[in-house]
Amino acid sequence: MGRILCAWSPTWAIANWRRRNPSDSPASPFALVETVKAARRLAAVDLAAARLKLHPGQKATDAKALVPELAVAEAEPQADAEALTALVDWCVRFSPAVAADAPDGLFLDVGGVAHLWGGEAQMLADFQARLLANGLPFRACIADTPGAAWALAHFAADQTIAAPGDQAGRLASLPPAALRLDPEAAAQIERLGFRRIGQLMEIPRAPLGRRFGAETLNRLDQALGRSREALAFRRPPTPWFARLAFAEPISAPEDMARVAVDISAKLCARLEAAGQGARRFELAYHRLDGKALTAAVGLSLAGHDAKRLGKLFAPKLEVLDPGFGIEVATLAAHEVERISGRQGRLDAARAPAVEDGLAPLVDRLTNRLGEDRVWRAAPAESHVPELSAARARPLDPKPAGARPWDPETPRPMRLFRRPEPLEAVIALTPDDPPSQFRWRGQLHRVRRAEGPERIGEEWWKAEIADVSVAHVRDYYRVEDAEGGRFWLFRAGLLDAEAPPKWWLHGLFG
Repeated sequence: MGRILCAWSPTWAIANWRRRNPSDSPASPFALVETVKAARRLAAVDLAAARLKLHPGQKATDAKALVPELAVAEAEPQADAEALTALVDWCVRFSPAVAADAPDGLFLDVGGVAHLWGGEAQMLADFQARLLANGLPFRACIADTPGAAWALAHFAADQTIAAPGDQAGRLASLPPAALRLDPEAAAQIERLGFRRIGQLMEIPRAPLGRRFGAETLNRLDQALGRSREALAFRRPPTPWFARLAFAEPISAPEDMARVAVDISAKLCARLEAAGQGARRFELAYHRLDGKALTAAVGLSLAGHDAKRLGKLFAPKLEVLDPGFGIEVATLAAHEVERISGRQGRLDAARAPAVEDGLAPLVDRLTNRLGEDRVWRAAPAESHVPELSAARARPLDPKPAGARPWDPETPRPMRLFRRPEPLEAVIALTPDDPPSQFRWRGQLHRVRRAEGPERIGEEWWKAEIADVSVAHVRDYYRVEDAEGGRFWLFRAGLLDAEAPPKWWLHGLFG
């Protein structure tokens, strides 16, 4: 069972509007308005307006009649949604797994990371203090499940921390609305006399479901941890996470490079102790202004070599702008898998392992050029040349049961994506290989030839009516007078009325 931090800002839209319009910010009471079904209604109210009994959904004319001094501005829901996404990115400094709870909340999976702050209480206090310093007041609570954390953040005392396994006790005194029910459903349950979740817990499951619906039963199970609830984290959640906080902000490139090695060493030590390695690492520098600068590197083989990671990160740090300084750095490892340190052969010491030779080169090329630029060709189950190869990671092992290419039917080193037409092809007899051909304007005279190798289409993949002998190819391996070696084919069977067409499909060497 994990530990979930739920943060909720009752005045999220108001706080963001004031942050976007610091010079135009009016005094309290203040409300944002929007048009709903041709009527102007309050979309959000500040605390002063709430104390005067104004609330979202109220008609703007009624609100002005009750509070004439009420200041209003137009609501900006799209800007609020974008700000929430930016806040999710900012929260990576606290946890690698952060999910938005639109329109005004967040979920953070803090399992395994709270100790970096000295405990959940210290982490919660630091989290809220940093948000408040930026003009964003949030209520925040921690529990085992998203449902319980949400209920505490919205209906319990601020900074409530439910001990592991203590969801039922904490939720018992809260109203049914704390189960994230539809407001009308929650109000109906209260009208029937059930004003606490504890009363609902005392009802057997079957009668509870029949009386209040499956959604009530589902929400109760999610809050109590009886059923799992999947959160849509902005980044893949991972327990492999490290964090470095600095007493003074850093900005020098050499300091950023040193931090990359230090935080890599911190995380790699954990991975090594657990016998694990990772294929992808994501480093984030958190600036004083709240922006996160990220850099990611990948490994062709899962590993935990901090120095190697530092070298891979180095060129990516050159383009990061530290602004007024960086106060926190975080590193998350993804695609973690178990790695073995066993020796493969008795004479392994005399020959470099793949981790010592090819892997570092592949990693440097991949991180400089991109993952889609470095790959190897792997056999695919097809006799058609252009379908018999697939892209695979350079150092991935061959899948079990994979059939290799047939050495009796060699294929060219360079296979064209599309065959190129040949001109001036002369063959002594219709079934003979060509004695000459012109390709890209140059005439080639054939000295040696081998073939043909007849290859048909994969007729079972198409409609039977579309199968044609015109799709049969007779391939020849030929060598010209200058030593150039080509792989060419004649398309279709012999036809006295239509001469066959010749194509060049690849080059050997």
